[in-house]
Amino acid sequence: MAEDDKLIPKPRSRFLRVKCDDCSNEQVIFGSASSKVQCLVCGKTLAEPTGGKVRVLTKIISVLE
Repeated sequence: MAEDDKLIPKPRSRFLRVKCDDCSNEQVIFGSASSKVQCLVCGKTLAEPTGGKVRVLTKIISVLE
């Protein structure tokens, strides 16, 4: 393990690529969002805050790092 790996902690949160169930729009959301996340096309709620990580209400396509 390189010495730099010890000094810089890895983030605990991730960005998620999700797909809206209603209109099939794909968008990227923050995995620790503090407010409700809605689809940019149809307005359906995609995720709700829980005080930590979001509760995703639709399909997660991928996790971005």
